[in-house]
Amino acid sequence: MLCDDVKRVMYFFLDGSLGDSKRQTIELHLHDCPDCEVRIIVHRKMRSFFRRRLSGLPAPDALRVRLTQSLRTAAAE
Repeated sequence: MLCDDVKRVMYFFLDGSLGDSKRQTIELHLHDCPDCEVRIIVHRKMRSFFRRRLSGLPAPDALRVRLTQSLRTAAAE
């Protein structure tokens, strides 16, 4: 696996939405690549920080409306 591959699927990896095979491949790469390992650690910490800071804050109504419309449009396509 190449570093560019890890960058492309990093958020899926962090979300836990990759299959076992792909996840294991990335974990092996992270074991061998300190740059990618640090990148994952930093993103994991950022996600944790934002979750803590934003939990409890409701999304603005305008954003909810736009997201709902976008999701309906995407589902219809």
